[in-house]
Amino acid sequence: MITAGDFRNGVTFEMDGQVMQIVEFQHVKPGKGAAFVRTKLKNVITGAVTERTFNPTDKFENAYVDRRDMQYLYNDGELYYFMDTETYEQMPLNADKLSDAFRFVKEDMVVKVLSYKGNVFGLEPPLFVDLEVTETEPGVRGDTATNVTKPATLETGAEVRVPLFINVGEKIRIDTRTGEYLERSKE
Repeated sequence: MITAGDFRNGVTFEMDGQVMQIVEFQHVKPGKGAAFVRTKLKNVITGAVTERTFNPTDKFENAYVDRRDMQYLYNDGELYYFMDTETYEQMPLNADKLSDAFRFVKEDMVVKVLSYKGNVFGLEPPLFVDLEVTETEPGVRGDTATNVTKPATLETGAEVRVPLFINVGEKIRIDTRTGEYLERSKE
């Protein structure tokens, strides 16, 4: 059991049959009246974010989200196959379980598969990935205004904005949370 007074960022708990994660919290002690906890909660299964206030003595059941390292193997059109890196068991997942950041995952990459009570509800790719640029226009000489970008297609098919000096065949580092170009890869 966890009380609302013990809330911290990242804590997961069950509320009304849903698994919630604390995104932001603030303990408020007004001059008049009882203290309360103002929170921003994320439903880990649907991804919906809501704001709610709690009495610090409210109690909730802890929810343990299982994060397992699994290697992405391949997809057959409908299902995406992952292999547990410890037991070598394969697990197929539907496309609706994959996050938007999955567009930066290529075959043989290790991702974290998230499940609660055996039900898979999502996955987390690595925070940063190095991918090869497969298609982009050449930079135009003299077009050097600050922060000018151009579209580039990566080896996974994802499209991102990159600086003008990036060419086809180069490996670049991408932040999977934002989908932004960070730097040239050091590989």
